[in-house]
Amino acid sequence: MGPQVETVASDTSLPAEVDVVVVGGGIIGVSTALYLSNKGLRVALCEKGHIAGEQSSRNWGWVRVTHRDMREFELSIESLKLWRTLDRDLGIDTGFNQCGILYMTEDDKVMEGHRTWLENARNLAGDAFDTRVVDPKHVAALLPGAKKSFKGGLFTAGDGRAEPQRAAPAIANALRKRGVKILTPCAARGIETSGGRVSAVVTEHGTIRCQSVVVAGGAWSRLFCGNLDVDVPQLLVKASVLRTEPLEGGPTCSASNKHFAFRKRADGGYTVANGFRTYSDLTPDSFRLFFKYIEALKSQLGSLRIGIGARFFEELRRPRHWALDQPTAFEQVRTLDPEPIVPYVDAGLREFIKVFPHLSHARIAQRWAGYMDVTPDAIPVISDVDTVPGLFIGTGFSGHGFGIGPAAGKLMADLVANDTALVDPHAFRLSRFSDGTKIVIDAGF
Repeated sequence: MGPQVETVASDTSLPAEVDVVVVGGGIIGVSTALYLSNKGLRVALCEKGHIAGEQSSRNWGWVRVTHRDMREFELSIESLKLWRTLDRDLGIDTGFNQCGILYMTEDDKVMEGHRTWLENARNLAGDAFDTRVVDPKHVAALLPGAKKSFKGGLFTAGDGRAEPQRAAPAIANALRKRGVKILTPCAARGIETSGGRVSAVVTEHGTIRCQSVVVAGGAWSRLFCGNLDVDVPQLLVKASVLRTEPLEGGPTCSASNKHFAFRKRADGGYTVANGFRTYSDLTPDSFRLFFKYIEALKSQLGSLRIGIGARFFEELRRPRHWALDQPTAFEQVRTLDPEPIVPYVDAGLREFIKVFPHLSHARIAQRWAGYMDVTPDAIPVISDVDTVPGLFIGTGFSGHGFGIGPAAGKLMADLVANDTALVDPHAFRLSRFSDGTKIVIDAGF
């Protein structure tokens, strides 16, 4: 079972008409709904399962600018600003804490990579962030009780953490109070068009007329958009995580190296993962999209394991086009809840204890896994769709969505409303995968 997520009451009646329907109730969907609502637009959000039921509640909970891809760096800076004011502005508790994030290492080559990233970031954003290279003494001070020394690291004091099981539900509950329709469980089956542009969303409970639709369906976005013949190149990567029972005397900053990553939780325990080790099932889409992902595969050699299992045959049997008056895959699978890879997460905990032996009494409270929606260049799609006026897509956040979620939602709201964009959206356009743009993986990430 996945982590326990805070509950959100559902609206019981479907609105006949709104300005915008948001499909998907993760951090991207609720953030988009929030900033659309701030613009005075009528919004309904449809979620097939429950709010934050999938990756938005299963991630590490990091909110960082450190080591972002340069194409999403400004977005991450803007998102951190929003995280710092969300609780105050909405009267909620997302668990946000400005704890600082450290990337420590024993490797000279990795240290050089840290310095290169920091130089590139400063060239782009000047003094808009507080990241700095730190020496062994400073690393030791940030990791009290550590029995292992490091050559140095990259530290951003202004980075933080929030509670994934709490954040998106808290935003959704605040939105309901201001009149945004939060509809769960309410699967959106598809989109109707009139005169070539969006006119309605058909759900399992009825039709909602609208002028615009934002697809923020995470792992389901490619399937949903494919029914409109809109190709969203996206594959799923499984990441496994564990949480411990409460522990006293451990570090308060969040940190990572190639062996493990951790953050202190609001409940007193730690979320721990095995660095950047992930797993991906081979599926029919793996073959359809193979040539778009060649560079991504090269960049993940040694950290990504690929296998074949039941998902291949499930997706092979799944229709890629369907009528909107019949039940769909979105109703058949309300929540993706994959099995964690126990050796991965347990190895991460062992490495954590090697560094902090005074925490060797740590007890595992729960393990879980989630599917990250990954694009060929590992940065998101935040974009309109040229071929379907009124259709917008926010997906493919490649494991970064929780941290940059608020700013991604604000940028999406700007695009929908045709307002001045929070940041330049050019790098996030869907058409980059079809207009001849070279797929590039940021080596600094």
